[in-house]
Amino acid sequence: MNTQLTSYQHDMVLSELLDIVGKEDLSIATPDKFVYAIDHYWVPEMWLDRGKQPVLPDFVVHPESPEEVSRIMKLANTYRIPVTPWGGGSGSQGGSLPVYGGIILDVKKLNKIIDIDTRSLTITAQAGINGEHLEWAANQKGITVGHYPASQRASTLGGWLAARGSGTLSAKYGKAEDMVMSIQVVLPSGEIIRTLPTPNHATGPGLMQLLVGSEGTLGVITEATMRADPIPEERRFRSFLFSSLADGLEAGRRIMTARIRPMVIRVYDEESTVKQVKRVLDLTATGTYMVVGFDGFKDFVDLEEKKVMEICLNIGGKDLGNEAGWKWWNHRYDFYFPPRMKSLPRMFGTTDTVCTYSNIEKVYYAKKEIIETKYRKWNAYYQAHFSHWYPWGVMVYDEFFIDKPPQDPHEALILHNEIWADLVRASISNGGVLNEHHGTGMKLGWLMREQYGPAFSTLQSIKDVIDPNGIMNPGKLGFALKG
Repeated sequence: MNTQLTSYQHDMVLSELLDIVGKEDLSIATPDKFVYAIDHYWVPEMWLDRGKQPVLPDFVVHPESPEEVSRIMKLANTYRIPVTPWGGGSGSQGGSLPVYGGIILDVKKLNKIIDIDTRSLTITAQAGINGEHLEWAANQKGITVGHYPASQRASTLGGWLAARGSGTLSAKYGKAEDMVMSIQVVLPSGEIIRTLPTPNHATGPGLMQLLVGSEGTLGVITEATMRADPIPEERRFRSFLFSSLADGLEAGRRIMTARIRPMVIRVYDEESTVKQVKRVLDLTATGTYMVVGFDGFKDFVDLEEKKVMEICLNIGGKDLGNEAGWKWWNHRYDFYFPPRMKSLPRMFGTTDTVCTYSNIEKVYYAKKEIIETKYRKWNAYYQAHFSHWYPWGVMVYDEFFIDKPPQDPHEALILHNEIWADLVRASISNGGVLNEHHGTGMKLGWLMREQYGPAFSTLQSIKDVIDPNGIMNPGKLGFALKG
């Protein structure tokens, strides 16, 4: 991999990129490069805030077809130049940062709807389409993709798949990797491939699921067919307040293991109920807040709501009614915008993981204890909610905060990584995993070997075969760099 181009090589590559995409779709202007030097990962935001120079790409290209992506990849392989795919730039793990310079491949001009099949309930679109635009297009045909991440207005279809993203309604509709039917991918060699037309088959290993979640390290997703669902006849929310987190988690477990199909369950610990929910929803009570959502045919919704009510009330939950539930739904994105969003000068991180119901409280309390003891001198605090539920377990969306972190950028970076390592290792040692739906990227790549153990060498071997020159999104997922 060539991370330093001579001036002659730079102009040769520039000429060839211009030949591929044209002047309108290529930039080497410094202000444009800065746009791609920062995503929602705390470290580059802090780095720039403290006056440090971020790593910039050498070129920014905006291909308008898979064929242009293919030509760019062939060029990059010839010169062994790093290529970093870029969707909406809303990721929090540094997965789209050009840490070795090279080419930023922004896919947002690959934004066309290819097909909407209302008979099979599928929608096919190019991977650079904005998530909210994709949902609007589906809605016009009477269907819904049903993927509502907090980044809905900023993220892209390809970004959802690259990081195995979760949406608010994942308890019923699934994560991005559950919704995808097939994908088109441009490999590092420039070859354009398609996976099989259905996700369920006995035709050898699942190639699609190898590429989904690879965060641009094995290729560039350029198109995807997603499963859709009918727009529900009825949608309803109900909220409850529990005296303890244990009761709220037990209510969620009983709902899911009874195989009731709520579209959403979200349980907030006492800290989140006070610091987030009360401020947004104007709640006066304290405890563990829970919201449950239902959708589908009205009589199905009536029955599901009735059964959930029985479960929650039997555990001692206080019914807050439908109005409080609807207020949560209508204000669910308020947590991610000023003045309530996480932002500098605070240090913060979302160290989400997922595990079985038997392990979830162990994971939560182990991580909480680390923050409240080891990092007490920084007045660090910890809060969590439990937002993506499965038949076998639940994801914890847990966060740490330090209101006054070190001002020295190097000291701040070291402290940030130390906290992350402690919390991730606590997750893994108690039955959790490295991450549930934000991806691995640059932030967690160095811990991939601890997560996978001897199996990581298998992943590295796959990477070496598909990307022998190591040009695809280097520095991510812990893959070794090529010289």
